[in-house]
Amino acid sequence: MALERTFAIIKPNAVQDGHIGEIISAIEREGFTIHGLRMVHLNKELIEGFYQEHIHKGFFPELETFMMEGPVVLMVLEGEDAIRRWRELMGVTDSSKAAPGTLRNRFGRGITHNAVHGSDAPASAEREVHYFFSAFDLV
Repeated sequence: MALERTFAIIKPNAVQDGHIGEIISAIEREGFTIHGLRMVHLNKELIEGFYQEHIHKGFFPELETFMMEGPVVLMVLEGEDAIRRWRELMGVTDSSKAAPGTLRNRFGRGITHNAVHGSDAPASAEREVHYFFSAFDLV
């Protein structure tokens, strides 16, 4: 398998609850290398650009409000089969249905407040990484 990069977010609820360190430790234990890391407070324009495919969906207003509640941690992760492995570590979207030990099971609170985000495919990983990070920002 080849090395690949993926995009990750530690969402506002996990940041507010003090889980940044635990999540980054889990990422490192799983053998990922962090090539970009930044804490930001997202605004409406950034959220709408990032979640552009969801703007007209019924759940978007709740998602947008949630993502502006507080700071988030943005990361670029690299590793063998990184997209699939990061998604496994996160768990399914609804944290109440996520497997025990996954990040969403441990730190999430439902579908929207699910603690972490990850790219779902190589094309979305590429777009999401470059939405928030320039080549200059990446180690």
